[in-house]
Amino acid sequence: MNAELLSRIAETIYWTGRYVERADDTARLIDVYIHRMLGETGADSDAACRALFGILGVPVEPDAELDVDVVLFRLVFEAQSSSAIAGSMLGARAGARGIREVISSEMWECLNVTGHGLAGQKRAAERLGPHIYLRYIRERSALFFGLADSTMSHDDAWRFLVLGRSLERADMTARLLLARMSAPADLEWPVLLRACGAHESFIRTHGWAAEPDRVAEFLLLDRLFPRSVVHALTTAEECLAALNPGPTRAGVDDSARRPVGRLRNRLEYADPKQLTAQLPELLSALQETCVRASEAIAKRYFQYQTPIAWERDG
Repeated sequence: MNAELLSRIAETIYWTGRYVERADDTARLIDVYIHRMLGETGADSDAACRALFGILGVPVEPDAELDVDVVLFRLVFEAQSSSAIAGSMLGARAGARGIREVISSEMWECLNVTGHGLAGQKRAAERLGPHIYLRYIRERSALFFGLADSTMSHDDAWRFLVLGRSLERADMTARLLLARMSAPADLEWPVLLRACGAHESFIRTHGWAAEPDRVAEFLLLDRLFPRSVVHALTTAEECLAALNPGPTRAGVDDSARRPVGRLRNRLEYADPKQLTAQLPELLSALQETCVRASEAIAKRYFQYQTPIAWERDG
């Protein structure tokens, strides 16, 4: 394969990992939010919906009237938006179609079947409630990444897939923690844990009392929980180190690995007792790190020239 083809494949599989992870994370978050809104009589639906759009970084008009139906359309069912679950899954399927020689046939079948099943799941959700659709997305996302781990060679293509998943996961956790800090009444700590898929693991580790310090420590610093920030950054750093293994006499010459490793090291040696006081600055640094790493990855690995279109005279 030539360098241009490799760059295109790397970019596609990186974004496939990000899109599937985005769909999974968004499904977890929306499932928790909608369950909470539907279960609380007299709750401010508009405010809760605006908080949800804010967490996901999706703009809404200031004078727009928001309710559960608007959330479901714009953040779940809309196929043309990569910010929506359906759009993310269909984007992942469209990308995977072009790299079928790199991923396993079972991974492609998983995404293809998932994409074709979205319409039927939407009809079921309209009859029985959105939980049906959101559970389907979570299960298919888990199946896809499970197949990737068990049916792909753990080569550079697999590393780009895992790299995309890891950065997307770290970014989403940062968004959720920032939302908890800005609107504590809208996102209580147990709700936050469920949105991160961490509630049961947290209980097994720390018990039923969801104390703020413990929750922040678990989501940011726990080395054994695969959805924690430090675990995601460690995985991303390992992928970047394997993608660029060249020796250097001093420092790190990889502009993508440098910010990830710096923040990972800071979290590894953070004092849990001081975490609450440092949380605003740490979350800001985390979001900046994800942006800088993504830009550096694109610049280093995804740069390719547009093919020249040759024309014959006459």
